[in-house]
Amino acid sequence: MKYGFIIDNRKCIGCHACTVACKAEHEVPIGVNRTWVKYIEKGTFPDSRRYFTVMRCNHCDNPPCVEICPVGALFQRDDGIVDFNNQRCIGCKSCTMACPYDSIYIDPDTGTAAKCNYCAPRVDNGLLPACVNVCPEQAIISGDLDNPQTEISRLLGRNQVTARKVEKGTVPKLFYINGEGSAMVPMAAPPTNNYQQFEQAAGVGHYAFKAAKRAIDIESEIISSRGNIPTGYQEENKSKYGVTLADGGGSRVDLMAQKATRTHDAPSKGILWGWELPAYLWSKAVAAGLFIVSSMTAIFSPYSVTDQFLWFSAITSLIFLVLTVLFLVKDLDKPMRFFYVLLRPQYGSWLARGGLIMTAFGFFVMVWIIGQLSGIDAIKNIAYIAGTASAVFLGVYTAFLLGQAKGIDFWQSPLMPYHMLAHTIMAGAATVLLYGLVSYDMNIIEISKKVLMGAIVANLVFTLSEIFSAHSTADQMLAAKIIFGKKYGNIFISLVLMGGNLLPLWLLVKAGFGLLLIPVALLVLLGIWVSDHIWIRAPQLIARS
Repeated sequence: MKYGFIIDNRKCIGCHACTVACKAEHEVPIGVNRTWVKYIEKGTFPDSRRYFTVMRCNHCDNPPCVEICPVGALFQRDDGIVDFNNQRCIGCKSCTMACPYDSIYIDPDTGTAAKCNYCAPRVDNGLLPACVNVCPEQAIISGDLDNPQTEISRLLGRNQVTARKVEKGTVPKLFYINGEGSAMVPMAAPPTNNYQQFEQAAGVGHYAFKAAKRAIDIESEIISSRGNIPTGYQEENKSKYGVTLADGGGSRVDLMAQKATRTHDAPSKGILWGWELPAYLWSKAVAAGLFIVSSMTAIFSPYSVTDQFLWFSAITSLIFLVLTVLFLVKDLDKPMRFFYVLLRPQYGSWLARGGLIMTAFGFFVMVWIIGQLSGIDAIKNIAYIAGTASAVFLGVYTAFLLGQAKGIDFWQSPLMPYHMLAHTIMAGAATVLLYGLVSYDMNIIEISKKVLMGAIVANLVFTLSEIFSAHSTADQMLAAKIIFGKKYGNIFISLVLMGGNLLPLWLLVKAGFGLLLIPVALLVLLGIWVSDHIWIRAPQLIARS
C-alpha cells in the first residue's frame, strides 16, 4: 500500500475549500498552512488566464525530512504516509530546510514542526482526507497507488502527469494533471504589486516578522534585474514544463515566452535558521580548530610548548564548546527537549550524530586535563589523538547536516566539508596567534602564522569555487547572485574576502611579529563569523514553493 494524491487542474476552481477544511480539521493556526492554493496569472487582458495550483506535502517515498530529523519526530508509515509526532519534536527546524517543497512549518502555538499528514486518523478509520472530502469539483484525488483498481491509479495510467522537483530524488507522490509550469517553478512567476499576501502575517520563525518581506524583495530584485524569468530557469525547466495550454482553445505556446505573475500564495516563512546557527558554526570552529592546532603543535613542533599554552588551549576549547551548545539550544523552539538528541536519537540525522561528536570531543578534552593533572603522558597522548580526530569531525559535520537540507540547493556543494575544515583551522590558528602575541611566545607566533596563511589560501580557493564555479541548479546560481548582490555583496567583499582573508594574508607576509598581528587574528575571526552568517541566510531567501 502506498498512498498518494493527484491534483486535477482541469477541475480546480481555486475556491480554497481544501485549505479551509484542512485548517478546521487540524486547527492549523493563522499564518501557516498545510494545504494552500497558489494563483498564477498569464497574459494581458483580454488574452489572459488564471491558473490554480494546490500546494502541500508530497509524502515522498524517500522523504529527506525523515532522514534529517534528529529525534524521529517525523516518520514514514508502512502505507507511505509521512506523519509527525509533536511530542518528540525539539523545534530544530532541520525538517523545514530539508523539504524541497516548503511544506513543513513551525507551529506558532506549540513551537513544533507540522505538515500535511494525509489526515492519517481519518484514513485509519476508513474516511477520505478532509481536503478530498470537501472539494466541490473532485479535483483532489487520494488513494493507494499500488492498487490498480483505485481511481488514482487509473488516472495515473490514463493521463500525463507532472510532479515537482523530481530531480531531488525524493520520489514525490503528489501528481498534477495539466500542471502549470510557472506554478511548479517557484521563481518563475514574480509577485505582483498588489500581491494578496502582503497584508497577512509575514510567516513563522525567529526572523519571519522581518525577513519574509525582505525575501520577497530579494526575489523581485533578482527577477526584475534579469527579465521575468532568471537565466538558468529556461534551460533547467523547459524540458519539464516547456509547453502549456495558453487558452481554452487548446493552442500550445512556449511557457517561458509568456509573462507569468503570482497573485496569491501562502505567506513566506522568512528566515527560519537565524543568527544562532552562524554563531554556533563559528564557536565550534574555534573550539575544534584550537584543539587541532595546539595538539598538532605539541606533537610535531620542533619547539617545546609550555604547560600554560596547553592549559589555555584545553580550557578555551571547552569554553567555546559550551558556547556552541548554548547557541544550539537557543536556536531550538523547544529548548527544554534538547536532551532528546542524546536520549532519543535518530542516528540517520547528522544533527544527532553531531550531538555524539560534541560529547566525544568534550570527553577527550577532559581526558587530556586528567592526564595533565596526573602527569601520565600516555593518557595525554591518547587524548591528543582521539581529541584531534573528534575535533576534525566537530569542525566539518555540519557540512553533512547542511547536505541533508535538500531544500537548499546552495548547501549541496561537495566543497562544503573542505570549506568548513578550512574555517576550523583558520579559527584555531587565529586564536593560537592571539595567545602567542599576548604571552610573547615567539615559537607559537611563528607556527600559528604559517598555519593561518595556509588555511586562508585554502579557504579562498574553496569559497570562490563555491560561488563562481558552474552551478548544477538555478537555485544555486541565484544564491551566489544574492551573496554578491545588493543585499550582501558589499559586506561579503569588504568583511569576508578583503577584511577576513586577503588583508590578513598580506599582513601575515609583511608584518613580521609586530602588533599588526593582533588585528590580523581578530579580522580572521570576524570574517569567519560574517561568512557563516551570509552562507546560512542568503540561500534561505530563495522561494521553494
